[in-house]
Amino acid sequence: MASRKRLTPEESRSTALAAARALLIETGPQAVTLKAVSARIGRTHANLLHHFGSASGLQKALAEHLAKTVCETIIDAVRASRAGLGSAREVVDLAFDAFDREGAGALTSWMLLTGNEDALDPIISTIHELVDELAPAEADHAAGAQTIHNDTLTLVLMALGDALIGGALAKSLGLPRDAARGRATMMLEASLADHQQA
Repeated sequence: MASRKRLTPEESRSTALAAARALLIETGPQAVTLKAVSARIGRTHANLLHHFGSASGLQKALAEHLAKTVCETIIDAVRASRAGLGSAREVVDLAFDAFDREGAGALTSWMLLTGNEDALDPIISTIHELVDELAPAEADHAAGAQTIHNDTLTLVLMALGDALIGGALAKSLGLPRDAARGRATMMLEASLADHQQA
C-alpha cells in the first residue's frame, strides 16, 4: 500500500480549491461539495472540514480564490492596455471569460440562490481592490474615482449578465453572440481615451 504525500495546510487548501474550481467549470456550482472535492483530490471529508469548516466555507474560499485570480489577470491586461501593449477588447474578454468560462457567473448565481450571499463578499471586495489598483491617481480625485467605479460596475454587471443569459438574449434579438462584449469594449475604449487625455 502506497502512502500519500503529506501536504502542508496551504498546499492542501490550494489543491482543494483547484479541484473545486475544476468541478465548477466542468459540472456547475452544485457539484462543488466537500464530498466531491475530497474524492477528486484523494483526501477525506474530515480533512476538508478541517480546512474550510463547511461546504459554505469551501464555496466562500472558492469565490475568493476566483476573484483574486481573475482580478490579477485583469489588472495585468489593463496595465498593458494603458501602456499601449494590449487592447480594451482583451480586458473585456478577460472579464467576460472570468464570469463565463471560468465559472464566476455560475458561482455567483448559485451563492444567491442558496442564500449564501456572504460568499460573494470576497468577489466584491477584490473587485474594489482592483479598481483602486488600476487607478490610484483617479482615486484621489472625486471625478476620476467616480468614472473608474462606474466603468468597473458596468463591466462587471455586463460580464455577469452575459454569462447568465447573454447567449439566449443575443440570439432572441438577432445579435451576434459577442454583441455585449462589443458594447463593453466601446465603453472601455472611450474611458481609456479620456484617461490618456487627462
